[in-house]
Amino acid sequence: MALTVGFDLDMTLLDTRPGIKAAYQALSDATGTWIDSDLVVTRLGPPLARELANWFPPEHLDEVVTRYRSLYREHALPGTLVLPGARESLAAVRARGGRVAVITGKYEPNARLQLDYVGLDPDIVVGDTWAETKGDALREHGAAVYVGDHLGDIRGARAADAVAIGVATGPYGAAELREAGADVVFGDLTEFPAWLAEYPAA
Repeated sequence: MALTVGFDLDMTLLDTRPGIKAAYQALSDATGTWIDSDLVVTRLGPPLARELANWFPPEHLDEVVTRYRSLYREHALPGTLVLPGARESLAAVRARGGRVAVITGKYEPNARLQLDYVGLDPDIVVGDTWAETKGDALREHGAAVYVGDHLGDIRGARAADAVAIGVATGPYGAAELREAGADVVFGDLTEFPAWLAEYPAA
């Protein structure tokens, strides 16, 4: 079976903070509700509704989630930055004859749009996952390795019995990622291709 490597999206492959900040500012303008978008982008990872619950009452959450996702397409894509080593890491998986899976908490249609926008072309995209539900997606697609920046990503990898790789490009440092159970921690994805070259063949 081909090696399958899973990657998180926000702050693992892509720096989506500028675009997400713009989308939250647009949502704030559209709804008249103040949102601290600078704070929001420091804690990317958990489900969208969980973040929006800090700013909107429960009875409006479904409506606001839908509105944000619509605004995201217009406002978030232009601010997307590819993180160092991301393209090379996907290429390294392909060079091993492997498959690339992006397993993300982001709404899947928007995740696909964002990947298309920056020219990254994974074999598999699964959205709307978080922590242990990322583990479910990793198991479903037979991923042996999962790379992410959030403690929830480490939980997902552990739930799938996959090698848990933490990258310190998001809200957590190397020590926190190790403490959460990461098997390997990188400063960023530029370190991943060399690690993969030493990873045992199936």
